Amino acid sequence: MATLFPIPENHPQRFRLHNEVHARPAIILQLPIVASHFALTLTPEQKILSRQHIALLCDRYGVMPPKEEADHFSCTFDGFQFHWEQHGEFSTYAFYVQEVPTDDPFSKPALKHVPVDWLANLPGSTMVAVHTAIIAWADDLHNISHYSSFFAGNDLIGAEVAGGAAIAYTDFRIHLDGFSRFLILDKGLKPQQAGRLLQRLFEIEVYRVMALMAFPLARNMTPKLNKSDLQLSNITHRMAQSSANDQDLLDELTNLAAEVENCISTTYSRFDAASAYHQLVEQRIKDLREIRIQGLQTIGEFMQKRMEPAINTCLTTASRFTMLSERISNAGHLLRTRVDMTIERQNQALLTSMDKRAKIQLRLQETVESLSIVAISYYAIGLIYYFAKALYVTGLTIKPEIITGVAVPFVIVFVTILTRRLHKFIQNVEH
Repeated sequence: MATLFPIPENHPQRFRLHNEVHARPAIILQLPIVASHFALTLTPEQKILSRQHIALLCDRYGVMPPKEEADHFSCTFDGFQFHWEQHGEFSTYAFYVQEVPTDDPFSKPALKHVPVDWLANLPGSTMVAVHTAIIAWADDLHNISHYSSFFAGNDLIGAEVAGGAAIAYTDFRIHLDGFSRFLILDKGLKPQQAGRLLQRLFEIEVYRVMALMAFPLARNMTPKLNKSDLQLSNITHRMAQSSANDQDLLDELTNLAAEVENCISTTYSRFDAASAYHQLVEQRIKDLREIRIQGLQTIGEFMQKRMEPAINTCLTTASRFTMLSERISNAGHLLRTRVDMTIERQNQALLTSMDKRAKIQLRLQETVESLSIVAISYYAIGLIYYFAKALYVTGLTIKPEIITGVAVPFVIVFVTILTRRLHKFIQNVEH
């Protein structure tokens, strides 16, 4: 008997995070089986409608609908199994029916058992639609040309998968019915193993298409990228010329930086998603554990040859935009440094000019001080003359002219000393 121990209070997200690894278990399938799979891109409003639409299907068959916060749902209805998953920008719908025609495994797809009116009103835009069949492997029919007839005679891509427990064929083409196709030959698949295999194949098809959504965007952005690159080269070339107008260059560089940053902001999420989806495709292919069939390309080889160039174009475009942004930033720093140096030289010239003006002003001030000494001395001597004249009138025998003449050098010396002391006092107060 288990013993209960007291533990600290649980984190609010403990059980949800703990059970996340069990959130999307593989469907258990009884073979043989046919399956149909949809991936639909949705707007936020259509996500709400998709839940309501699933609830309508559940009401039709008297089944409890998924909870409002659920992002996946599995249930068995009359005649078919249903599995739904909600992802960030798309939803997937899978339908499974334990019935396979012997002549053509794609002649009666699983969708024939799904209500037509409900299927026609599914919200969203179809990105992926796949028909799949898992049939028993027959050694006497192990002829690639025989299975190619189920794919309109197209070249097949395939390999032994799940460690040799099955063989998977496809042509990665959309057929006349609007669906692509996977054919799986059962060589010993277990029910849960079959569910995992189908889920991986469906995810490869969905994630490769979602990854390639960035490819048209990359092609459309390439001319803008080349134009911006050329414009930056033109600006940096003009920066090296001494006659260039720095303000005009700075305005052009600022406008170019704004355009490039706008392109980055509008494409970053799509390119980042492409990289993430591509990694998922590579992981799902690895999980298939492919074994080569002589004369056929494996799914991994096909993806590497056909998908890698498109993904590399997307990643290269994103990288070029990032590098261009960095180059614009470096050019901006250089231009601002150049402008700062120009301003510094102008300030230096201005300070030199101000210094010269200050020296000239000092000389003028010294000249004015000399004139001031003469003027003050003149007025002081005038006062002495009037004072001596008054004394002469009162009886002094020395003539005023003599007294005034004798006083002139003493007055000049006194005024000069007084003026210089006053000048030093003012300088001490300023410091």
